[in-house]
Amino acid sequence: MTRRSLGQQGLTVSALGLGCLGMSQSYGVPDDRESLATLARAVELGVTLFDTAEAYGPFKNEELLGSALKGVRERVVIATKFGWRFEKGRSVGTDSRPEHVKEVAEASLRRLGTDYIDIFYQHRVDPAVPIEDTVGAMGDLVRQGKVRYLGLSEAGEATIRRAHAVHPISVLQSEYSLWERNLEPQILPVLRELRIGLVPFAPLGRGFLTGTAKRADEYPESDWRHTDPRFQGEHFDRNMQAAATVREIAVQRGATPAQISLAWLLQQGDDIVPIPGTKRRSYLEENLQAASLVLSADELARLSAALPPGAVAGPRYNERLMSFIDR
Repeated sequence: MTRRSLGQQGLTVSALGLGCLGMSQSYGVPDDRESLATLARAVELGVTLFDTAEAYGPFKNEELLGSALKGVRERVVIATKFGWRFEKGRSVGTDSRPEHVKEVAEASLRRLGTDYIDIFYQHRVDPAVPIEDTVGAMGDLVRQGKVRYLGLSEAGEATIRRAHAVHPISVLQSEYSLWERNLEPQILPVLRELRIGLVPFAPLGRGFLTGTAKRADEYPESDWRHTDPRFQGEHFDRNMQAAATVREIAVQRGATPAQISLAWLLQQGDDIVPIPGTKRRSYLEENLQAASLVLSADELARLSAALPPGAVAGPRYNERLMSFIDR
């Protein structure tokens, strides 16, 4: 597995990381045994970046990841996130008050079973707390040795600039893929100006790019895709059609649609490290092969033309979740 540098502060990780959200919630029924086997296999294959959050579970995913990586802690980079307020086991709003930031860091350290967090992200921008105050608290954790690098998630241009002025931000985590290109007009140029790396989540278009997406009503109510606007009605039909070129090129190259999609993303810049999520070893091994797949200029052009910015039907999230995106 090749490695890439993110930011200017010395953070180096594998070209593809592993998103761990689906191991504990959102996508079907958790399977801890297979998830632990998948995490062990990822380490064996050279993956170093593992992404979790207090909100995943909530809290359960950090414990799972911590137990899996206990014997290889010095070989891996653990990223986790703070920024939500919880009631009765679900998030009910944002909370990035400085005192809360530090409380969450201590709790995450305990659940992960480690004495430092490699990347500490603000999960969503909190409109009630100045970003300068939040990042100031995050910077205190760096100076105390409890955190190594700072990150933001789904932050807008102005927030990124203000945060970076307080303490260097190494990474932005946001949704970005051939499927969802909302970062290209404004966010990517800012990241490259400030030399901040990008860690895209949902790099496989939530299943649309792989051709495995189903209509919203085919998912159980416990699965967030059940209420996702892009999986509903005419949106679903249009979106499946839009991703057809990915499947066509995959057949021509003898690859999977997932590998084509990840290869496209990796070729958008060496400051980009996608974190495809899976809880199964078979999908992990398939995804990692994308790191050695090089698409031709013609293939890249065909893909970009088939799925230009704004081509996808429907909003990314429902109205409530969209309200937490800082744009």
